[in-house]
Amino acid sequence: MVEFMQNGAYLVNGREIIADTPEAQQAILSKTGKEVTKEEASKQTICYGILESHNTSGNMEKLKIRFDKLTSHDITFVGIIQTARASGLQKFPMPYVLTNCHNSLCAVGGTINEDDHMFGLSCAKKYGGVYVPPHQAVIHQYAREMLAGGGLMILGSDSHTRYGALGTMAVGEGGPELVKQLLNQTYDINRPQVVGVYLTGAPVKGVGPQDVALAIIGAVFRNGYVKNKVMEFVGPGVASLSADFRIGIDVMTTETTCLSSIWETDKEIEEFYEIHGRKADYKELAPGEVAYYDGMITVDLSKVRPMIAMPFHPSNTYTIEELNANLMDILDETEKRAEVSLDGAVEFRLKDKVRNGKFMVDQGIIAGCAGGGFENICAAADILKGASIGFDGFTLSVYPASMPVYMELVRNGCAAAIMETGAVMKTAFCGPCFGAGDTPANNAFSIRHSTRNFPNREGSKLQNGQISSVALMDARSIAATAASQGALTPATDFDGEIGKYKYHFDSKIYANRIFDSRGVADPDVEIQLGPNIRDWPEMGALPENLLLQVVSEIHDPVTTTDELIPSGETSSYRSNPLGLAEFTLSRKDPNYVARAKEIQKAEKARMAGEHPCQVLPVLKELMGVIKQEYPEANHSNTGFGSTIFAVKPGDGSAREQAASCQKVLGGWANVANEYATKRYRSNLINWGMLPFLIEEGRLPFKNLDYIFIPGIQKAVEEKTDVITAYVVEKDGLQAFELRLGELTDEERQIILKGCLINYNRMG
Repeated sequence: MVEFMQNGAYLVNGREIIADTPEAQQAILSKTGKEVTKEEASKQTICYGILESHNTSGNMEKLKIRFDKLTSHDITFVGIIQTARASGLQKFPMPYVLTNCHNSLCAVGGTINEDDHMFGLSCAKKYGGVYVPPHQAVIHQYAREMLAGGGLMILGSDSHTRYGALGTMAVGEGGPELVKQLLNQTYDINRPQVVGVYLTGAPVKGVGPQDVALAIIGAVFRNGYVKNKVMEFVGPGVASLSADFRIGIDVMTTETTCLSSIWETDKEIEEFYEIHGRKADYKELAPGEVAYYDGMITVDLSKVRPMIAMPFHPSNTYTIEELNANLMDILDETEKRAEVSLDGAVEFRLKDKVRNGKFMVDQGIIAGCAGGGFENICAAADILKGASIGFDGFTLSVYPASMPVYMELVRNGCAAAIMETGAVMKTAFCGPCFGAGDTPANNAFSIRHSTRNFPNREGSKLQNGQISSVALMDARSIAATAASQGALTPATDFDGEIGKYKYHFDSKIYANRIFDSRGVADPDVEIQLGPNIRDWPEMGALPENLLLQVVSEIHDPVTTTDELIPSGETSSYRSNPLGLAEFTLSRKDPNYVARAKEIQKAEKARMAGEHPCQVLPVLKELMGVIKQEYPEANHSNTGFGSTIFAVKPGDGSAREQAASCQKVLGGWANVANEYATKRYRSNLINWGMLPFLIEEGRLPFKNLDYIFIPGIQKAVEEKTDVITAYVVEKDGLQAFELRLGELTDEERQIILKGCLINYNRMG
């Protein structure tokens, strides 16, 4: 079904794979009559051509990218614009779309989310942007319909910013990277490696894009095969897939931890642009005659079967047939994994959902940028036609990804077919993807065609003793399960017809509702600020030395951004840095906030010109130990703050708040064996936090220990590779080594000045 090569490979004429072996060059010569070096062939990928056309550095190994367009939603754009305003923003220098698909509820947690929307509308007018009101479209569907274009690059402040199927290289990053683009700065990265994804065959009836995506994720996530690389989809199997099908696979590439994605394009994609009234935005893309890939994944689409990703990660995959055949064994294994994910905080059971040999599901959701596409919902409607979801505990909700999609489902009768079953049709909203709305009952099991199934992504609250869970599935198998009134059923068991529906895009819906400045700014517009929208607090520059207290120690194999800063009920505080920070690590380490605030008192006193020991007496003894070896260290040249240790933090969302919340609580660093994603590490750097690395298996400190890092300012300035730090103990300093990893000159300056805001203010 899914296989991958251990080394690189050449692709000849887009159709023949030649493994990177000593015999490869001779094989290429015999097929093409040409001698091609690996370096030359690496420039023949689709990815290379797009990166080259957007790189401003003149050096293709050290890229400085300027994107064509930007996009954000309403739990990210307020912070981004506030940061950019604090840094001198006058006008959006490129098209910037502000969608409202996350904070779409009227009031959650005591704040009025519509204030954020009105802030966005006033900023779109003042700075020359595009404003998409709530319930009109989820961020990525609007981008597909209205922003994407062949050969373009789009940067979005959401991790699932992926439009590769349409010929657009898109990257999901934390907000500060968008701030840089708004301030005419660049996205600086080493040229990423490119992994080919070679598709053959065609999917069988009942198999959908989520099935293919989960099969790929399950094969490559744990070995890091595509981490921070670009996935390039090629091969004869591409032509067997509709545009919607390709989009559904593409959006899920985020869960492999790749940097971006791109696909070869054809008449199917040209028709997509034509349907949306933008045929001129189509561009034919294909690799050159001989293209070199740093890795190669092969997928036989005809062998893919309906998949399920069990809690609590998209890579925890099985075929539904395999799960049903080995129910008790797999459920027992999942329960044991949950003990790690949930720290044993609550009882988690799945085996009691087996009744009469069948696994009974409590809820189905088809939603968002992954599931809410036109073809997914039409297929679900055909499978559900004439069925009933029953009057017991099982429920089904369907969220079309945009109002134009919803309108067409109404016109072609698919919406009616779904509603007749007892299911509910809802408007475009990303809530089910991050835990806002449709929260199941305690210990309930939800199957969702959405993007993630991390703990609490369905909205349950572990800290309150409530836990339910999500499994990821394709809309087709969710519909088959709903037609079986909750008995887990693969769509390949459906023996009826799944039709092919023609899509008609109704552009009037957007023309009548969306504000588009067409790039014209109006500086006289007054920005509308609600009481929950706050400025960033003052942040100091990196001092000469640091004394950090470890205030949380996390030994899970991977720590997600949802665990660093929860989604769901916290969303309404995203515009309030200090308000949101109160939730930091609340689901993982409820003691974190109080501990971080306690050591932060010392730094606040230092910045105010007071003596830190007066507010935190324990520092007197600690500084006494330090002065025995570093007599010049004192409260004027030593900063005080917190750090956390996590094995592999940052999987999942691009949300910058996973880092900024630590920063506003006095965090100066993270210590990790590795960082799960580039975007989380970038968020740390942009908020002036040191992204320390420590060798796996050698942890010289424990939670609540104090770490002294002398000369850290000088080490960052002089690009020191290995940094000596010390655990401060009563009888002296115990040395150990930290590394910072590769940093650009600009990133070093951001850290030295304390954060991106300071970097831009100070010049």
